[in-house]
Amino acid sequence: MEQISQQRCFHHHLREAVVRCPQCLRYYCRECVTEHEERMLCSDCLGQLIGSGRTGRRRWSGTLKLGLQGVMGFVLLWYFFYLVGLLLLAIPHAFHEGTIWQNDWWRTP
Repeated sequence: MEQISQQRCFHHHLREAVVRCPQCLRYYCRECVTEHEERMLCSDCLGQLIGSGRTGRRRWSGTLKLGLQGVMGFVLLWYFFYLVGLLLLAIPHAFHEGTIWQNDWWRTP
């Protein structure tokens, strides 16, 4: 059985290997591996894993989260414009008809 301390990185032959990729079984240094779903994978295996769609569950949850945010944004905008409409309806009819400006209400005797 080979020890990892005696191995060299697959890409950087002068560097000591720190991990063995569980997919391709090659040895890599710290620069060449990435942690993904609690495993250390090389960039080639990570690209294949992401390309195959095995991380679909995480993408689905992100899409669901984004969709819920969109729905909540729409509801909040609708409620805002509903309140603005109520405010406009609360304005007296005399103001809408223009008769309030004919009464000289700003002049006090």
